Amino acid sequence: MDDSVLTSVLLPIALAIIMLGLGLTLTVADFTRVLRMPRAVLIALGVQVILLPLICFGLVELFGLAPALAVGMMLLAASPGGTTANLFSHLAGGDVALNVTLTAVNSVLAVITLPIVVNLSLAHFLGDGEIGLQPAKMLQVFAIVLVPVALGMLLRNKLPAFAERMARPVKLGSILVLALVIFAAIYSERDNVLDYIAAVGVVAVLLNVLSLALGYAVPRLTGLGERQSIACSMEIGIHNATLALTIALSPSLLGNSEMSIPVAVYGIVMFFPTALFAYYLSRRTTVQRAGSSV
Repeated sequence: MDDSVLTSVLLPIALAIIMLGLGLTLTVADFTRVLRMPRAVLIALGVQVILLPLICFGLVELFGLAPALAVGMMLLAASPGGTTANLFSHLAGGDVALNVTLTAVNSVLAVITLPIVVNLSLAHFLGDGEIGLQPAKMLQVFAIVLVPVALGMLLRNKLPAFAERMARPVKLGSILVLALVIFAAIYSERDNVLDYIAAVGVVAVLLNVLSLALGYAVPRLTGLGERQSIACSMEIGIHNATLALTIALSPSLLGNSEMSIPVAVYGIVMFFPTALFAYYLSRRTTVQRAGSSV
């Protein structure tokens, strides 16, 4: 398959399908729920938007990643969560309604925060006049993220039965699309892929583990309940890899296949620590409930 067709056509379409699937799961209430749980949302977004990029920056500096790989890691850290976070939150016993709200709000907020993080990263790690994500490109990010979400929400509002039927197929399709995109990203850098995986694999795992741990610990330390903290952990620890890959690979955005490698590696390795942590939390919650019922 021609790389230009993949990055210019298929990848944006894939992201649009995934964001449409997200929209099919959302209602206006998922946004207004912020008013009923503002502290939980503010704490989670504070960790996601401020603390997580700082942690990622520390990791890439500590491990001395090559500039383009470092920017790719920062792009990943700045990307919002997605529907996968909702699934893991459900498996771990988290507050899925809070997850949905965080995903909705963070997807909107990322249109502003993601270009800021990426542009600062380009300036710091490359500093060679790299254009980055300027206002016109930010509008493109806005379009590929929010327009499909809005369309999905409209379908759910106007045709709820159709939206309900389509939600599962679209979710399954999204998983397949993500797998294809990760394969394509790695294949595009096949000559150097083993060196890249060796360079970023540990950083990707550490970012995932630290994100999950801090996403759980900070809410607990600030007084949020167990289920809300689990929801925050999954939202902060899991990122929209397809969005990050689209921004990295699309010729009209960053157009840099090397920057996509950390995202692709993360998209593979993050499932293992996340599944283990979700299992631990679910067992812990079950034991606590059993103890409280005695």
